[in-house]
Amino acid sequence: MSQIPVPPPNWWSRNWKWFVPTLVVTGMALIAAFILAIMSFVFGMMKSSEPYQTGLSRARADAAVVAALGEPITPGYFVQGNIDGSAASGEANLAIPLKGSRGAATLYVEANKRAGEWQYETLVVALDGGQRIDLRDEDDDAGEFGR
Repeated sequence: MSQIPVPPPNWWSRNWKWFVPTLVVTGMALIAAFILAIMSFVFGMMKSSEPYQTGLSRARADAAVVAALGEPITPGYFVQGNIDGSAASGEANLAIPLKGSRGAATLYVEANKRAGEWQYETLVVALDGGQRIDLRDEDDDAGEFGR
């Protein structure tokens, strides 16, 4: 009686034990990279906005903020809030974490854009101890629209 030869195992039966976990890890890495890319885009848009840049430059230029936080004053990575609008009108509500050599704080920016110009309703640095430093100047209080 002759014996039937057994065919050698195919590629899948030889390699599935490493291929399936590799496929799962690669899929998870791609999903994580996609989420990070979206977050980078959104935070990049917020950080390039005029209300963000104005608030950060005023905080860095204010003597009371520099005295409280120390230099250099750097913004945190995770800005909270939103910016909505077009070229003529819009609204911004931001909470920007700040850190200096002596402490940390949060910069709050609330602004409305009317006729292409940002009017700042709130531009305040809230220190960790509870003290608040107002960064608005006289032009911000009423604006040309008079509130």
